[in-house]
This record gives sequence, C-alpha cells and structure tokens, in this order.
Amino acid sequence: MTNLSDLPLRDSLKGRQPYGAPQLHVPVALNVNENTHPIPEEVKADIVARVAQAVSEINRYPDREFIKLREALAHYLGHGLAAEQIWAANGSNEVIQQIFQAFGGPGRKALGFEPTYSMYSIIAQGTDTQYISASRNARFELTAEHAAEQVKQHQPNIVLLCSPNNPTGTPLSLDVIEAVYASTDGIVVVDEAYAEFAADGAKSAITLLEGRPRLLVSRTMSKAFAFAGARVGYLASDAAVVDALRLVRLPYHLSAFTQAAAEAALDHSKVMLAAVDEIRQQRDRLVVELAQMGLDPYRSDSNFVLFGGLDDPADVWQNLLDQGVLVRNVGIEGTLRVTAGTEAETSAFLLALQQVIRN
Repeated sequence: MTNLSDLPLRDSLKGRQPYGAPQLHVPVALNVNENTHPIPEEVKADIVARVAQAVSEINRYPDREFIKLREALAHYLGHGLAAEQIWAANGSNEVIQQIFQAFGGPGRKALGFEPTYSMYSIIAQGTDTQYISASRNARFELTAEHAAEQVKQHQPNIVLLCSPNNPTGTPLSLDVIEAVYASTDGIVVVDEAYAEFAADGAKSAITLLEGRPRLLVSRTMSKAFAFAGARVGYLASDAAVVDALRLVRLPYHLSAFTQAAAEAALDHSKVMLAAVDEIRQQRDRLVVELAQMGLDPYRSDSNFVLFGGLDDPADVWQNLLDQGVLVRNVGIEGTLRVTAGTEAETSAFLLALQQVIRN
C-alpha cells in the first residue's frame, strides 16, 4: 500500500499530520466546543422548508455572491455594516484560509500569539506562509504593549488575534487590537468565533472597523448558533478586502443548501441564541467548581474552560473517557479543556472528574 512518504509531496508538507480532534461516540462529548443544545423545533422546520425549496432549483448553480446571506449577516452584526463589507465561506477556517491565500504565501509571514488556535499554523503551512509563534503574558493574557512590541519586531504580513482566545478562553481588550493595528502595515485578523459568549458589556472588534481598512473580523455560526454541522463562517471588513477574497475563492463555493439554511437560522437569531446565557452560566459554574476541587481554571469569555493543576492530564483524560465523558487535551502542560454543555452534561463532567481526582 502506498504511504504518504512515497508521494511527491511539497517539502513543506512532508512529515506533517492533519488536524483533528478525537471523534468518539460517548454519552457526554465536551471536547470540540460545540453548542450542545439542540436547535429549536420551529427553526428546524423553517430550515427544512427552505432547503426543500432549494432542491427545486438544484440543477442551477447557487448565487455566486450569496447576496441575501450577506445582507442577513450584515443585519445580524449591526454597527451600520453593509452587505459589501461581509464575506462568508464554509466555516471560519475557510475564511481564514482565503485570507492567507490573498495576503500570505511564499516569502510572507503570519504571526499568532501562542498558545492559540492550532489551525492558524496549519493554514500557514498549507499556503507556504512562514508562521511566527509570538508569546503571551502570564496566564495566557495579552497586553497592548507586549503584543505591539512583537509585531514591530517581526513585521508580519498577517497578524492573528483570537478574541476570546482558543484554547485558553482569554478575553482580548480593544486596546490590544488598536495597538497591534498601529504597529503594522499588514492585515490584522481578529477571530471572534466565540464572541457571543463574552461577558456583558464586552465590545466587539467590529466597533473598530471604520477607518481601519486592514482590520478583518472573523466570525462563525458554529458555536453560538449551534450550527457546527452547517459549516458557515464569515467576516466583516472594508469592502476592498472582500474584493481581495474574491480573487482566491472557488466559484460557487457556498452551496444553495448552505445559503438557505444559514438565511433561515439568521431569521431566527433571537431563538437560536436563547441558549447562550445558559451556556455562560455553565461556563461560570465550571470555573467556580473546578477551583473548589483545588484545580486552576483560567479566565474565560468562551463556551469552554481551560483548567490546570493536573499532574498527568493524559491519565485524567483517559479516566474521564472511561466514564463516558470526552474532553480535550490541547497539549498545554498540566491542563485539560472542557466545553460548557447543558446543565446535565456539565454535572456529569464535574461528577466524573471528582471521582477521578479522588482515585
């Protein structure tokens, strides 16, 4: 049987492993930051009806510019955004990949503040963009001075700011984004995949877009909208950035089904986001109860909590799995990460973890 090593791969891909978290069928899956709440029945019915309508025209290509969807996304985001400032793709990963295709590539550099979302470096590798791992402050925080200093030092073509950060959950203040933007002539991407879970009063980087044509704010419907299986990511930016992404996108990259389902979900955004407050409550509960167990949960504005204080995370992970609870070992020493699920799922995790720790 042929192996990867037998194929004439690009040198930059040799020895690499594809991205992937374990996909195991367990009673309590809290490892990939999904919204574990089901979609409301009324929304399901509307999505099914619209997808069925799309079937009647499936012999034709979908709207290449997905105008209705962009209008719906602009309306959802608010802040005076127009459809011309919105772009969408098959998940925010594809949005980020298109950004790298347009603004990265051979001879260019991208910078992320590690630990951060692992797909940044993987997409950089796939586009032959040099990836620079910048550091964070204590407890994975990021200050404006520290971030700007590293951007000035390396002068990357793309800066990636995950807000709140994955896998640590760390919130990011707007002054950090402003300082980074002022420190570079490159593209600054603020990845707000978990923005809807932020604390009350938190401001989105979308508020900084005006007058900053190199600032891009990426979002997803996978998390707060419980739409992970639909694969819908999007960004808000200057209209010129959208034109740049058109240069690299594949023709008709968003299927008619994807557009129909996403439009339906956005029309029911209040209903779809009804579970966000409960998820935030469970996240805050995790922080409190993990600390009561003597563990070290980190500050989080996401739908997950990274917690430390574990002597052997791999052993704890396996013992939890043996009890039917799947969490994520993200490779940070002494830590594991758990998604805030339903009240029942969160309780099951906490009970299982208590048993593991006692043993």
